[in-house]
Amino acid sequence: MADAPVLVLAATGGQGRAVTDALLRRQARIRALVRDPDRQAARELAERGVEVVAGSLSDRDSLAAAMRGVASVFAFTTPFEAGVEAEVGQGRAILSSATRERVPHLVFSSVAGADQESGVPHFESKARIEADLASGDVPYTILGPTYFFDNALGGEERVLRGFLDLPLPPDRPLQQLARADLGAFAAEVMLDPAPYLGQRIELASDAPTPAHMAASLSKALGREVRQTQVPLATIGNPDMHAMWTFLNGPGYRVDIPALHDAHPEIRWTRFADWADRTWAGVR
Repeated sequence: MADAPVLVLAATGGQGRAVTDALLRRQARIRALVRDPDRQAARELAERGVEVVAGSLSDRDSLAAAMRGVASVFAFTTPFEAGVEAEVGQGRAILSSATRERVPHLVFSSVAGADQESGVPHFESKARIEADLASGDVPYTILGPTYFFDNALGGEERVLRGFLDLPLPPDRPLQQLARADLGAFAAEVMLDPAPYLGQRIELASDAPTPAHMAASLSKALGREVRQTQVPLATIGNPDMHAMWTFLNGPGYRVDIPALHDAHPEIRWTRFADWADRTWAGVR
């Protein structure tokens, strides 16, 4: 299937876009599944030479049509629109469609820690999807991203006012990942799947403490950003409360030096460098 395209699901989302960008840099032939091909982000992909098709992560017919004749699929599921059971349903629809179309390789973006019995609902839903993959017939690779650098952007207004709000002690390292690094790694796996078949690989770019994150943001912005430790008790969302309880407890367990040594082809991003690129000049 040397001339077959690779398929990226949810290609205009954060992870899908990072994977698509990395594949485009490697001049891969790409098919992208999006909910609305008329949206600006989808039109931009088409202008860059991506074959854009309409579909949904829960619609098996549209998934199967998009998967027809592809060499590899990047799959992502989310519980944050309709809940964890809907996410498991997405995973099963993706796997069913991949089985139906005899997809040669499926790359599933799960989450680091999903194999730790974390008690985090959106980790455990992904663990259920991983179990379905492992017991199925589709050749697969599972990627487990840690906390993304740009999750800090969720508090952009607070950062710009000089505060980084995190429910962690200032000296507690938090393993994190640049989306660009996820994209580069996923592209490598999709275009050369043989070394990665059947593997589960957790990914982290860096492990800054909140104090280090605040210092990096201060440098990038040119003014002080102070970390404030948000009390866990104030986090009302049960899923987020469980996640931060996990991150204050056992947390992610990526062997970052070993990962980076094993994959020098990835230009792993330090948080400080990401902050400089992302926040420099923002006032």
